[in-house]
Amino acid sequence: MTHTTFIHSSDLQIGMTRKFLSPEAQARFDESRERSIDALGNLARDRGAEFILIAGDVFEHNSLEERTLGRALEALRRLPVPVFLLPGNHDPLVADSIFSRTEDIDNVTVLSSSEPVEAVDGVDIVGAPLLTKYSSDDLCAQAVRALEPSDRVRILVGHGQVEGFGTDDDEALIHLDPLEDALSRGVIDYVALGDSHSTASLGSSGKVWFSGAPETTDYAERSGTSGPAGSSGFSGAVAGGESDSGNALVVTVTKDGGASEVSVDKVRTGIWTFDALGWEVTDADDVAEVIDQLRAYPDKDRTVIKYALTGTLGLEATRTLERELAALEPVFAALYERDRLMDLHLEPGEEELDNLPLTGYASQAMHQLVGAAAQGDPTARDAVNLLFRFSQEVK
Repeated sequence: MTHTTFIHSSDLQIGMTRKFLSPEAQARFDESRERSIDALGNLARDRGAEFILIAGDVFEHNSLEERTLGRALEALRRLPVPVFLLPGNHDPLVADSIFSRTEDIDNVTVLSSSEPVEAVDGVDIVGAPLLTKYSSDDLCAQAVRALEPSDRVRILVGHGQVEGFGTDDDEALIHLDPLEDALSRGVIDYVALGDSHSTASLGSSGKVWFSGAPETTDYAERSGTSGPAGSSGFSGAVAGGESDSGNALVVTVTKDGGASEVSVDKVRTGIWTFDALGWEVTDADDVAEVIDQLRAYPDKDRTVIKYALTGTLGLEATRTLERELAALEPVFAALYERDRLMDLHLEPGEEELDNLPLTGYASQAMHQLVGAAAQGDPTARDAVNLLFRFSQEVK
């Protein structure tokens, strides 16, 4: 009987940049992505894992800045167990491959072909590396085609989208049926996949998994308005996007003869939150709810929010909303409008306008500006807010 526990991860994409982050926030994001390697090592130590698999896209591309690459290589050296790296579409094994820089790191093995590599006694890893940025073949199916059933534990490591899962079927090159067949015959015992940044179990065997990225990289589309939930951010239901990232998988395989049992434990490793939110607002109470939800996010310096607001507001509610959002914006790693989805209109009632301490030309100007702002003129909207603020200061 062979028994092994290992860590399955993918899509670290060290060196990734996000255009919506300020230089200061990008620096913190870079550091967190580099430290995700340490997080995998700590998890391996805590759970008694014998090795780590990273199923593609270790690096964002093959030409990183020396500082970024150097720090990543040092983090790989610090890992307490051997690590096996699969070239993916972001870092394919081409002539100028970045993986050549790992050759002097004793605990690092690059899966450069589909020849089985012994990870530990009784356990082999079969890689399906990308040798070009784009492949037109099912590399996972090719990797297992010539293999026969074995008493040894075999782990297939691949990278790409799986047909029938997700939204990119036109780009999917990995077919699940041949993998499930190989699993049922004892040819392989677990399939460690990368490319999707969200954790997911595929098929019915429980032995084919996307690990997801160990650090969040993109937005979860949230629905509902129930507010943040601890470190995971907004607790409204996930309606799409990067729905379950920031995890690593602790996988245990036990094989006795030709039959194997697999258990998979998803563990949170990420510390960043990316949420895409939307609210409909009509009055001051709605504005207060929006601001309260944003204030409730913990770790705002590691939280990125893009939001859309729809509806109509009066002068006082609009002024409150803009003042509070302006105060929160520098506190978050990023907090910004989704321009394409914004549909918020300034429509103060006649009573609100009549109650302003404005007379003569100033009153006439306010009415004209409100009309222009209601038609979507951003300059008029700014002018209304400015005039409204001045009117409150002279009360």
